[in-house]
Amino acid sequence: MLSSWFRVIRVKFLLASVIAVCLGLVINWSQNQTIDMVDASLTFAGVIALHASVDLLNDYWDFKRRIDTETKRTKFSGGTGVLPEGLLQPAEVYRAGMAFLILGAIIGGYFIFFNGVTIAIILAFAIISIYFYSTKIVNSGLGEVFVAIKGTMIVLGTYFVQTSQIVIEPILGGVILGVLSSMVLFVNSFPDFEADRASGRKTLAIMLGKKRATSALWIFPIVAYGIIISGVITQTLPILSLITLLSIPLLIKSGLCLKRSFDDVEKLVPVMGSCVSYGRITGTLLVLSFLLRL
Repeated sequence: MLSSWFRVIRVKFLLASVIAVCLGLVINWSQNQTIDMVDASLTFAGVIALHASVDLLNDYWDFKRRIDTETKRTKFSGGTGVLPEGLLQPAEVYRAGMAFLILGAIIGGYFIFFNGVTIAIILAFAIISIYFYSTKIVNSGLGEVFVAIKGTMIVLGTYFVQTSQIVIEPILGGVILGVLSSMVLFVNSFPDFEADRASGRKTLAIMLGKKRATSALWIFPIVAYGIIISGVITQTLPILSLITLLSIPLLIKSGLCLKRSFDDVEKLVPVMGSCVSYGRITGTLLVLSFLLRL
């Protein structure tokens, strides 16, 4: 039973949010050489709770809309398989998703009390978008946009909790991580193309069509690297941020493989895996660039 819950929460995908919190903390550390460990721990707990909530509610709604029963499941797409396999009941997963959402809101409420309206705005965005992500947001073709904004909000919110300030570095860092996560979501939507379209979803891949979408992949890293290089030139980001360029070979491999394999689910699995690795490695390198700036 416990393994089923770990599976439906998609523990391995929580790493994206962990990296985002780490980035907000190290930006603060690089500027102020101090971290409030209590607030940092609560931030990790709140962000992980909210991330778990969106994953649980996504599994619930995809099952209810028969998306996960109509598509072939892989390690990176097609849901977790927990509900189609009958390992958990839909009502259980929905209640757990709402419980994590409430837990995240309670932790956020603590920060609102001490940090004010900025955290209230970030938390309100998080709660509303998480609840409606798997229905209204994805149906409107805004899934990738939501994920990009989510990444920005996590980094900025983490930094603000520590400093009570809004500055450009966590905003740029958050956009970079958000765009990288959006790319992962974009690529992982390819195997679910037909099931998503049949259910009324409008993912970016559906709106563009599979073949054109393979070329659109490059937009994500262009935006991310454009921000990094511009940030270094303007001295907004540390020059060591250029170490993120080390992951380009993995990106090129992913993009070229997607071009060849976009219509073959089996061949898409290693492409999705390399995209996930690319996003996590690039994000980690960005975190390290702020740590090593000292």
